Amino acid sequence: MLELLIDNQQDDYLIPSDAVLKLWANEALKKTGDVQVSLIIVDETESQRLNNEFRGQDKPTNVLSFPMDMPAELLESVDQLMLGDLVICASVVETEAKQQNKLADAHWAHMIVHGMLHLQGYDHIDDNDAEAMEAKEIQLLKQLGFENPYHINPEKA
Repeated sequence: MLELLIDNQQDDYLIPSDAVLKLWANEALKKTGDVQVSLIIVDETESQRLNNEFRGQDKPTNVLSFPMDMPAELLESVDQLMLGDLVICASVVETEAKQQNKLADAHWAHMIVHGMLHLQGYDHIDDNDAEAMEAKEIQLLKQLGFENPYHINPEKA
């Protein structure tokens, strides 16, 4: 079972409900047993600070994933696996959704799924990994009722 700990630091944006965020995160969860993920929703200043500190990119970004790397001996002694932290910048997600002519919920779902896959070891550093991760995202988002997030329709408003 997934325990999603949500710390919403942004009141100025329309953010999906905790129940919806958990539904999306759970859909992307392929681990069994009790799992915990922290989701922190931040402003652009904090997103930029974290992105610069951990990725060397001095700009805000939509989602950052910080997987927990626990030693094997600790893994055996915990009742609940801590997958890691997701940090989402609400204003960046909102802006990107508008720029890409996507529904806000569709883009939020994509960011949750994308981040959850990162926490489980997926990456997009090389082309093969990127293709595999994108295919998984498309499949999961389709199961949630959303269109392919990589198909941007300029005519849809």
